[in-house]
Amino acid sequence: MKKFVFRRILSGLLTVLVVFTLNFALVKSAPGDPITSLMGKETDDPVLRQALMEKWGLDKSYPEQYLSYLKNAASGDLGTSIIYNRSVNEMIGERVLATVLLGLTAALLALLLGTALGIFCARHDGSWIDTLLSSISYATDAMPSFWLGLMLMIVFATNLKLLPSQGMFNVRAGYTGMRHMLDVLQHLILPCVTLVIITMPGYFRITKSSILQVTNEDFITTMRATGMSEKKIFNKYIFRNAILPTVTMFGISMAFLITGVSLIEIVFSWPGMGRLTLTAITQRDYPTLMGVYLVMSVSVVIVMIITDIAYALLDPRIRYE
Repeated sequence: MKKFVFRRILSGLLTVLVVFTLNFALVKSAPGDPITSLMGKETDDPVLRQALMEKWGLDKSYPEQYLSYLKNAASGDLGTSIIYNRSVNEMIGERVLATVLLGLTAALLALLLGTALGIFCARHDGSWIDTLLSSISYATDAMPSFWLGLMLMIVFATNLKLLPSQGMFNVRAGYTGMRHMLDVLQHLILPCVTLVIITMPGYFRITKSSILQVTNEDFITTMRATGMSEKKIFNKYIFRNAILPTVTMFGISMAFLITGVSLIEIVFSWPGMGRLTLTAITQRDYPTLMGVYLVMSVSVVIVMIITDIAYALLDPRIRYE
């Protein structure tokens, strides 16, 4: 196991380096530049442009800029935002917790609800409730997340006025303590429900199909023939073997936590990484984009390593040595 973890860490570092290089190339090849955003389209002063280019190091060659970004990132410094003139580390730090709160809450709820419904329908395969839930899962899986978010906002925020539609908390109210936590929870409901409805069908279908597949295996039939109770067979053999694909899916969803909630954050004005990324893209804020993409790639690598280790712990048949 130690050798496996060491190899996965090395491959993860290589993956981060490759992704960092590709992101640099893509960001630099995109049309536009941050200096134009700073100066404004109406201002075209060559002296001012050259001064700003020198200030932010954009007058250097691409290899020099790449090595500078890479050196700073390796030391933990993601640079300074050209548009906001603030540390990228601080900007990401202010927003990453909001993204983790929304994404992790939605992912856990989708995992629990989708897995529970998948188990129930697998054990009642062919019943009317199985047919109903399967049909609903296909319908919700086909819904665009932004459209569903807007529909929930119109119904529960605009028409019924039951829930807030924008932001993470009520800025004007100035709540503190427990009242502030309840206010955040209230603002969390609509974006979280949107993500749960969109992601839960995947857990539902993969859990149901895995349980049905394992249930039809020959060794399960043999155990039933020996008189072993259905409860023991399910808990000890069926569930443990069938849960592995669900673990994989949950690991992937965790890996893409930051990127997966970006669109929902924009729809609900949630102050997370999604809005920061969108602003950085539109303003061509190179340091902020490189910092966000680096955080994304590192999070993917870390979670996938944890997922591989969890596989070995859940299934003794898996050996990495």
